[in-house]
Amino acid sequence: MAEKKQSFESSLKDLEKIVRGLEEGELSLEESLKLFENGVKLSRECQERLNQAERRIEILLKDSDGNPVLQTIQPEDLSEERQPKVKRRIVFDEDDDESPF
Repeated sequence: MAEKKQSFESSLKDLEKIVRGLEEGELSLEESLKLFENGVKLSRECQERLNQAERRIEILLKDSDGNPVLQTIQPEDLSEERQPKVKRRIVFDEDDDESPF
């Protein structure tokens, strides 16, 4: 039987509980690792849902008159492979005296 995914909001609340539990520091190493693993899983699920929502929004196009037009979304349009990877960069605050540069 397929497991039904919880809502984004519910996943985010669970992730927040995990972070609070880890920050308290009162758990054993094994309990902390298990919570951390669950947190990583929830984080990835939330990120994927955000990515899918972003892709759905990007499908909103304008017609020749400038009016918004929705395009039919196919499951393959939402796949991770079709989207460019986001490059991340580190930005140091100019006032940061601890910057290695």
